[in-house]
Amino acid sequence: MKNLEAKFHLNDLARAESRATALGYARRAILNQRDTFFRVSNGKLKLREENSGAALIFYRRSGSGPLMLSDYEIAPVADPATTLHILVAALGTLATVEKVRILLMRDNIRLHLDRVSSLGDFGEIEAVIAEGDDPELSRAAVDELLAALEIIPASLIDVSYFEMLARR
Repeated sequence: MKNLEAKFHLNDLARAESRATALGYARRAILNQRDTFFRVSNGKLKLREENSGAALIFYRRSGSGPLMLSDYEIAPVADPATTLHILVAALGTLATVEKVRILLMRDNIRLHLDRVSSLGDFGEIEAVIAEGDDPELSRAAVDELLAALEIIPASLIDVSYFEMLARR
């Protein structure tokens, strides 16, 4: 699977949600998430634990820059505690990121409004790209949402939350 994504700081999560709702985005969930990142030779591997269960997520970003294209794979995890123990023993951890995420959606676009422990408030847009589709077809919707949230391209962030934590 692929997605086109953008990440940015937010000063006001409620205002961002209001502006997204005005564009037709609907709140789908509030998620308490813990992502544990593991040492791997390429890409990123994390175990995500949240309200509804757990999943192992592997992803690679094509190039770098504020709007990034990611290839990813997700596998549900039935026993997160045991899986975490095995992966920590086998690979070692890079970081653990805890956040509360408000998930909003419209069509194939996901807006995450995140309150990240030790970092603050952020927004993240993910345009889920269907197999064989051109990611550029979703760029207009991403740009529309960025404009509504008053996010300028220069303020987009090109690193993950765990990389931001490591720089502190």
